[in-house]
Amino acid sequence: MEQGFLVIVAIGIASLFGLWVIFYFIPVGLWFSALLSGVRVSLLQLVFMRWRKVPPSVIVTAMINATKAGLSISRDELEAHYLAGGRVKLVVNALISADKANIPLNFKAATAIDLAGRDVFEAVQMSVNPKVINTPPIAAVAKDGIQLIAKARVTVRANIRQLVGGAGEETILARVGEGVVSSIGSSDSHKSVLENPDSISKVVLSKGLDSGTAFEILSIDIADIDVGKNIGAQLQMDQAFADKNIAQAKAEERRAMAVANEQEMKAKAQEARAKVIEAEAEIPRAIAESFRSGNLGLMDYYKFQNIQADTRMRDAIAEPQKPKQGPKNLDNPAQK
Repeated sequence: MEQGFLVIVAIGIASLFGLWVIFYFIPVGLWFSALLSGVRVSLLQLVFMRWRKVPPSVIVTAMINATKAGLSISRDELEAHYLAGGRVKLVVNALISADKANIPLNFKAATAIDLAGRDVFEAVQMSVNPKVINTPPIAAVAKDGIQLIAKARVTVRANIRQLVGGAGEETILARVGEGVVSSIGSSDSHKSVLENPDSISKVVLSKGLDSGTAFEILSIDIADIDVGKNIGAQLQMDQAFADKNIAQAKAEERRAMAVANEQEMKAKAQEARAKVIEAEAEIPRAIAESFRSGNLGLMDYYKFQNIQADTRMRDAIAEPQKPKQGPKNLDNPAQK
């Protein structure tokens, strides 16, 4: 009894598993939905999709959406794009949106954009509804040396034909920033820029900054302009400070050379004084040698002493006498 019950349960489980396998590899419900939607796909092709590792629900749903929108996309094209790593649902939605908005976009271009890593559906939406890109603060200096800080708003829409291989938003921002800096830098005065900020937009827009990019620039609007630093005055102050330091360095160099020359002259004077003292020390020796050799007599020596005494007396008379200071008078405030 128990063995028969177990056999029945095993048969039931095996039957359920077999039915699950059959319905998994043969999606009858999906085939019936496609048939009701007017999409012709056989059950055998759905089984083959399972073996090719392609989810039939993704392909059949995309074909149903395309057919209902009036587009003709083959099953092989969708399978090939899925196997290439593409996003089938986004591509079909983009084709439907482009068809409704009268934007020329075929299946080959849409799949190329998708495989290039761009969101083709978002690109179509941007073509219909342009996007506004805010630039970071752009600092530029006019010819009068005043710094201006500008912020711009760039309105762009996607260029479907340039999405593959075209530059992105970073290039647009860089080119707009370069154009704003060039326009402000060529202005004679910062006041003229503040009076007519639209002149920057006209100059920048006329340069064709969207060339080679995935976008088409519709307008460039200057949202805000602030006055920054006086760069010209700051540069002049820095130059004057540098010139002052250079002049001080040269003056210090000349002073050092003068001090060195002074020290050198003092050394030379000390050397000359030493030579004089050395020469004066030779005089007594010469007198003694003259006495020994008989060239100098006693009377000649006395005359020489008298001449020296007279010379010292004249020198003492010629020197001005210093006033002698007497005892201080404590009653006199000037001597306290």
